[in-house]
Amino acid sequence: MEIEKKFFVKKVPDLGNCQFYSINQGYISFTPEVRIRKKEETYYLTFKGDGTQNRDEEEIPIDKKVYDVLLVAIQGKLIEKNRYDIPLYDGLIAELDIYHGDLEGLIIVETEFKTEEQADSFIVPDWFGEEITENKRYKNKNLARLENVQDLIPQDGSKKLKRGKV
Repeated sequence: MEIEKKFFVKKVPDLGNCQFYSINQGYISFTPEVRIRKKEETYYLTFKGDGTQNRDEEEIPIDKKVYDVLLVAIQGKLIEKNRYDIPLYDGLIAELDIYHGDLEGLIIVETEFKTEEQADSFIVPDWFGEEITENKRYKNKNLARLENVQDLIPQDGSKKLKRGKV
């Protein structure tokens, strides 16, 4: 079970000491949700259930050859992003995604939780923006089908890469 909350970003914190990953992912199927992902040089096939904050997720490691074969079968666009792992409190990690390619300008942060209670009591950092967990437009499978990213970027300045402290 995956339990997560997703937010816009008001101000990108200092990323200097954060772990960073390059991620590409594409969707073999939108319903049911089946995706392939390349995270640096590691490859996965993932099945996701319905839902927003809580949903089933099964991730299976695959090799590069399988990834490359499935890559030509993706629906929609390939999602390209850089992910930064930013430590919060009590072992929580903020996963900051800075999108590239067709989604250039979109910046979203999400945090995964072990329990619903932990998610419900989450203290949102000041640099997080509006919560978008329940807004299905911001699910990656829907971003892969998006024609114009400008329709999704908040117009309050959140799209700019402002730097600050965590």
